[in-house]
Amino acid sequence: MTEHAKYAESREVGEQARETEWTRPSFAKQLFLGDFRVDLVHPVPALPGDAARRGEEFVRAMRRFLDTEVDPALIERTAQVPDEVVKGLAELGAFGITIGKEYGGLGLPYLYYCRTLILVGSYCPALATLLSAHQSIGVPQPLKLFGTEEQKREFLPRCAGGEISAFLLTEPDVGSDPARLSTTAVRDGDDYVLDGVKLWTTNGVVADLLVVMARTGKKISAFVVEADSPGITVRRRNGFMGLRGIENGVTEFSQVRVPARNLIGKEGQGLKIALTTLNTGRLSLPATCAGNAKWAVKIAREWGNERVQWGRKVGRHEAVATKIAFIAATAYALEAVCELTSRMADDQRTDIRIEAALAKLFSSELSYQVLDELVQMRGGRGYETAESLAARGERGVPAEQMLRDSRINRIFEGSSEIMHLMITREAVDAHLSAAGELINPDASRQERAQALRRAGRFYARWLPTLVAGSGNLPAAYAGFGPLSAHLRFVERTSRKLARSTFYGMSRWQGGLEHKQAFLGRIVDIGAELFAMTAVCVKAEEDAKDLGRRPYELADTFCHQARRRVDALFARLWDNSDHEDVRLAGYVLDGRYDFLEEGVLDPSIEGPWIGAPEGGENVRRKIL
Repeated sequence: MTEHAKYAESREVGEQARETEWTRPSFAKQLFLGDFRVDLVHPVPALPGDAARRGEEFVRAMRRFLDTEVDPALIERTAQVPDEVVKGLAELGAFGITIGKEYGGLGLPYLYYCRTLILVGSYCPALATLLSAHQSIGVPQPLKLFGTEEQKREFLPRCAGGEISAFLLTEPDVGSDPARLSTTAVRDGDDYVLDGVKLWTTNGVVADLLVVMARTGKKISAFVVEADSPGITVRRRNGFMGLRGIENGVTEFSQVRVPARNLIGKEGQGLKIALTTLNTGRLSLPATCAGNAKWAVKIAREWGNERVQWGRKVGRHEAVATKIAFIAATAYALEAVCELTSRMADDQRTDIRIEAALAKLFSSELSYQVLDELVQMRGGRGYETAESLAARGERGVPAEQMLRDSRINRIFEGSSEIMHLMITREAVDAHLSAAGELINPDASRQERAQALRRAGRFYARWLPTLVAGSGNLPAAYAGFGPLSAHLRFVERTSRKLARSTFYGMSRWQGGLEHKQAFLGRIVDIGAELFAMTAVCVKAEEDAKDLGRRPYELADTFCHQARRRVDALFARLWDNSDHEDVRLAGYVLDGRYDFLEEGVLDPSIEGPWIGAPEGGENVRRKIL
């Protein structure tokens, strides 16, 4: 199969799994089309009083539990969450936060699920990963969305009661390309028989229940699998740069029999189930990122006041003060993005597939920058481990650990590069639909001519709407007080963003989808505009109780974001993308192999790339 054919096959598989219908409005979709629908996010949807009360009570209970029962330094040192902590979380109901009460869960809104993860993520990111991998992408979420009533009654009470679940999609040779999935599920009477290997199975080493993606014929299907089924072997527990307490492994399936009733949805719906699950499942990562950033504010404030250099507190020196401002303003924005998106998920009036992806992308990138700046601000003490600091009598601040732990967020549940591609596909869907056969390289001349006429009619109606809007009116968004100017900027810039996308489509037509650097900047601009909107909405609400302080944080964030947006627009057309791609090709061809002379490679050769050989079942059971 040629490279073009492989790409076409992978693209077709992905397209078949996409939700193509938009039955509910989408704030982000309209934003990319130059239509700033602030009415879709403001006023923010309110929760029923009872749900808010129960949510607050649970967050307080979790805070007490973490403070008295969890030692994050011990988890980092031993690379393991103690069994008694897992049992305590189960007794608290933490494994069933979003599972309905009729199935034994707490039935709390996503807002309080996310606030719980903000809290846990600020204290012990590995513990937040345990909880979120179980609930956001493990058995509970796909069953809630696609499971039968029988499946829900069989498995959800077990999940709510503390039986841990894991999600198994990635394989040793398959990351984000589902067309290459090799694990198979063959129907045999009342069972399916599974064979294959899954890699990076978060929670897989301790899981009781698994969601497994496997190929049924030419399509991909999803199954609930008992983790102790005969034929399942956890070959190893993987070690990572950060999140050392997570139970992540390599799982092998050899003639594993799974009852046909454990098929989730229908045959061939597996990838759609995975993608739909992540629409809301991704909200756990922005929550953890917000928790990291909010913790960084605390440490930055304390260190900025404590450390004195050249007769002044370091926080009063401009070089450090700008870092503190970035950390604080960004933390407020990340919390705003997380809260707004989770409230929209609870309200269910809008389609949040793009918003959730933008929240994940933006939060994972910005929170890492926040923690990197915190490490830089603390200097050597930022780079030194908490254990080493404490051993020599200083406060053991785990800044370097938080930075290491947060790095995976840019890879988890869709890398930033994949998120750019996914958001791009949704954001430019209207353009691709309008262009139709115009961008199909296999289309005939007649088909392209017809498509050109259809595209002409679409753009004749759409382009005039991008000339002027409420962002040009000085009195627009006056209800947001001192932040109204920033919302006018968002409205104007959304129209500019849509025009830029059109120019890209006009210039490259079918080649636009390959202009990933250009499209990545389009997405990044949209993410900044979404974050600006969220922070203005949050500040307007918070100001009722906190006075001007939220406005100050939001204003600073918006000024910082506007500068990033201006830089991204400048690089849309003035960049070195073409030269970079050409140079990368030369590198891959070995043209510059002389650069590799004079170094030694410390890499360790592994025993396998593909199916593992040997090893033992290293599954750790929680008794």
